[in-house]
Amino acid sequence: MIKKEAFDKELQDLALFARTISHPARLAILRYLAETKTCISGDISDQLPLSRTTVSQHLQELKKMGLIHGEIEGSKVNYCLCNSDILKYKKMFEDFFKEMGTNETDLTINCEC
Repeated sequence: MIKKEAFDKELQDLALFARTISHPARLAILRYLAETKTCISGDISDQLPLSRTTVSQHLQELKKMGLIHGEIEGSKVNYCLCNSDILKYKKMFEDFFKEMGTNETDLTINCEC
């Protein structure tokens, strides 16, 4: 048995999501798409301090996770946020942290940080 299989599917999904968004370039891509409030046709790498190849790799990871989708239109790709999947993971994170406590005093009971 693979060790991660010892954990329930929700925790596995949450961990995969966290790993996917753990890179600042991926967060920047998501933020850029959210701020534009529309699908982006063209080269997102113009908006980031990274090479096109690197941006393309990050876009593929976000697509694989279902956070964005890209549709080929002629010689360009239109990238859009997948709001339903983003909302699903947002709720998963909110539920996860809600289980730990809902206010600052609840979170500091076990630690003198």
